[in-house]
Amino acid sequence: MVSNRCKLAVKEELKEMGLHFIMVDLGEVEIMETLTIAQRDILKKRLSSSGLELMDDKKAILIEKIKNSIIQMVHHPSEVIKVNFSDYLSEKLDHNYTYLANLFSEVQGTTIEQFIISHKIERIKELMIYGEYNITEIAWKMGYSSVAHLSSQFKKVTGLSPSHFKQLKDKRRCPIEDI
Repeated sequence: MVSNRCKLAVKEELKEMGLHFIMVDLGEVEIMETLTIAQRDILKKRLSSSGLELMDDKKAILIEKIKNSIIQMVHHPSEVIKVNFSDYLSEKLDHNYTYLANLFSEVQGTTIEQFIISHKIERIKELMIYGEYNITEIAWKMGYSSVAHLSSQFKKVTGLSPSHFKQLKDKRRCPIEDI
């Protein structure tokens, strides 16, 4: 689950099955009942029809937790990003960062760093399109050391400078789920 819409879809499926949830968060669900194998299969099919997946594999669950933690920190931060992502992930997921990074690369075919950069660039595009902040404020808000650093990373990923992107009439953005 990578968005509030996903959480709503999961809640709806659980309600329709008569299951009571304690918590539905990005990538995690806690329900009161113990599921039977039949209920689990039904839930799996229902979630699949909504484009969601019920995961059993511990490594796959950890990968989703890594992704959801990054998405939460980049797209829905409670404050300006001040902490190193590797420290944040290690602490939040209670695993050594080297283990997390190796697992992520092995399964996803990309590094955690590249995943973070892709999400940061999409968030920067979003902030530029909204026009509430200038590029200096966006750089500060996104935890960049300078506007130059943001600009060079933005250009490396998109092929455009931030100012050129802002001038485009057809601003291309990717849904979070596709990054």
